[in-house]
Amino acid sequence: MQKKLKDLEKELGSSFKSGLSENQVLINRARFGKNVLEGKKKTPLIVKFLLEFKDPLIIILIVAAIISVIVDPHEWIESVIIMVVVLINAILGIYQENKAEKSLELLKKMSSSSCKVLRDNVVVTIPIEDLVVGDIIFVEAGDSIPADARIIECSNLKVEEAALTGESVPVSKNNEYITEENISLGDMKNCLFSSTYVSNGKAKAIVTSVGMSTEIGHIASMLNDQKEEATPLQIKLNKVGNIIGVLSLSICVIVFILKMITFAWDWSKFNEAFITAVALAVAAIPEGLATVVTIVLAIGVTKMSKRNAIVKKLTAVETLGSCNVICSDKTGTLTQNKMTVTKLYINEIKDIDKLNNEEKQMILYFAICCDASIKIIKNEVIRIGDPTELALLDVNLKYGYDLKKYTKVLDLPFDSERKLMTTVIKMKNKYLAITKGAPDRIIDISNNEKEDKEKALVANTQMANNALRVLALGIKEFDELPLEKDLEKDITFVGLVGMIDPSRPEVKDAINMASRAGIKTVMITGDHIVTACAIAKELGILNENDRAITSQELDGFSDEYLKEHIHEFSVFARVAPKDKVRIVDAWKERNAICAMTGDGVNDSPSLNHADVGIAMGSGTSVAKEASDIILLNDAFPSIVTGVKWGRSLYKNIKNFLFFQLSINVSACLVALFGPVIGIEMPFTVTQFLWINLVMDSLSSIMLGNEPALERYMDEKPRNRDDKIVNKAMFIQFTIMGLYLTIMSIVICKVPAISSLFGDAAQAKTGIFPLFIITAMFNVFNCRAENLALFHKIGENKIFFKVWVGII
Repeated sequence: MQKKLKDLEKELGSSFKSGLSENQVLINRARFGKNVLEGKKKTPLIVKFLLEFKDPLIIILIVAAIISVIVDPHEWIESVIIMVVVLINAILGIYQENKAEKSLELLKKMSSSSCKVLRDNVVVTIPIEDLVVGDIIFVEAGDSIPADARIIECSNLKVEEAALTGESVPVSKNNEYITEENISLGDMKNCLFSSTYVSNGKAKAIVTSVGMSTEIGHIASMLNDQKEEATPLQIKLNKVGNIIGVLSLSICVIVFILKMITFAWDWSKFNEAFITAVALAVAAIPEGLATVVTIVLAIGVTKMSKRNAIVKKLTAVETLGSCNVICSDKTGTLTQNKMTVTKLYINEIKDIDKLNNEEKQMILYFAICCDASIKIIKNEVIRIGDPTELALLDVNLKYGYDLKKYTKVLDLPFDSERKLMTTVIKMKNKYLAITKGAPDRIIDISNNEKEDKEKALVANTQMANNALRVLALGIKEFDELPLEKDLEKDITFVGLVGMIDPSRPEVKDAINMASRAGIKTVMITGDHIVTACAIAKELGILNENDRAITSQELDGFSDEYLKEHIHEFSVFARVAPKDKVRIVDAWKERNAICAMTGDGVNDSPSLNHADVGIAMGSGTSVAKEASDIILLNDAFPSIVTGVKWGRSLYKNIKNFLFFQLSINVSACLVALFGPVIGIEMPFTVTQFLWINLVMDSLSSIMLGNEPALERYMDEKPRNRDDKIVNKAMFIQFTIMGLYLTIMSIVICKVPAISSLFGDAAQAKTGIFPLFIITAMFNVFNCRAENLALFHKIGENKIFFKVWVGII
């Protein structure tokens, strides 16, 4: 970009007049590579499947099942049941597809299939993969740009770069030499970028980067380099699983030794002692935990789907509930993604909804001097043209006069050098030339008084400082159809309009609610910093002590400085894709749980890298594929609603864990103390599996349907390091475990009760339903964290149905 065109032509061995020779094409392809996006090597399905068995709890179960069959081949049914459970969990584990691979495939599809190039002085059409650095390409309105390129010459060129930069308005391009270094993608006016498209005009350009060296290629590289990270919930559950694994192995060994002691180390009783230890392993290990967590999360996903949110990854909702930072794209998420005229100036700046006849006439003139159109075809509104011009048509439809009464007789199209556009209409016996364009140019060529010009320039500055995009209008009357050379001079300045992509009306309340819940909202945008700050202040994102910076300033920060000071910044403007990943990483380095929203290709690496990525339903396919959640209505408040549901799901999972660990602890205690006082293992392996898989799974439906309470949004977010099993829960489930253990001992050892049973087999049969029913009453304790036992239980419509069904 900083190189002069002649130097670029010489360096790449090209010619602006004749293009590359066939020999130079081969040289440049060998030197700079092919124009293809490369993906990382995919992990074979069988390897993914085998990796599902690396969990310590799974390994313990598999080893126990295998040795159990070896020790006593006649008892093979229970071993088969254990293996079936393990296989089901593994299949569930690999069901989630690798989203980064899919995102890369969609990136490849975004490119056009062919392009026009100049080679050996002949314009030919070639497949884009055959394009090389140094090729001279031709693009026009409607074309997708096949590679990164430097503009040689262009005419009225505008390029839609929203997917890459996040800027909602097409960018006017030129071939001017830029001396400034380290500028953002959005300010590279003399460059074209792969996978963006031409919305207006045409251009001739020289290819400077292809394939993985393009800006879109850098995004593909970031997607390739990113690894799937475990969510905070998965990390916590894995820690719990590892602790349970170590404890269960230790208790199994202790029980086996105690059993052998009671047998006076009679090795002929080895089988019986080992089977008891295996039964204990099955009792201690929560085989159904993964399934149960899946059930609880699936319930939350279903509820979110009814609120216009598609959840692609089950754990995403819970992760959203634990986030303490939401990094949000501006365009389309916080704003309406629709340029809207909000201010007007003739003699003073005023709101657009308070117009007199003179001002309405000016709005009409602006609408006449437009190439855009709004049509209704078969009850469908078709909007064609530049967003700025569409905004002028919209405001005239609402406040102005009928356009159909006027016929255009002459047009002078917009030109980036003139920064003006002129339309001539016939009015009775005269011709009226209407010129719109940049305020400084309109005022400069006007014949108004000096004082009026100065006032207009002041109004232009005030509107621009409020992040408005300002256009000016001038008119000139003729007695006969004018010549083009007479149009854009000595005109009468009429006034200004200011427009902006306005904030969504519902967003401010949602941001306030997020703040109440201890969540910081950060704006990350490709737009200009003035525009970004204006919207951020209006929404309550940028407050008195917050900072706003651009990509260039961010580049000057070391990673260490950014980590230490990231909490001070609320607005990041003109950012590149790499900047977004850096920002997310800095928050994660501070142990924050970070959500990221976006809709463009440029957002996909950060969406994939954040703890939870949220794409807009109107966004690109690449962004949707890289995300964990898709908001069909593009509404920021849906994210805040998701936080509430996520917090509810975490509590429901935590309550279930309390419920299941109470059962497991009691089973372990019975097995641990039973041999000492002469009680045999009260349950078989199959009964333990029934408790862990059937009763627990059904109980998860009860606890998973607990309502999301408003008070959850008054709590501060959890830290990434918070333990899911805290001291209070440990004491609670230990007490519950002791209670169930004592009840089991009473049944077997208190004569008044044990005499009710004819023999030991009947006593075991009595313990089993007692164990289940006691556990079912414990469910009320498990759902009532700081609540009365039956608080809002009526909102959980399925609770009593399942409760009665289990009993």
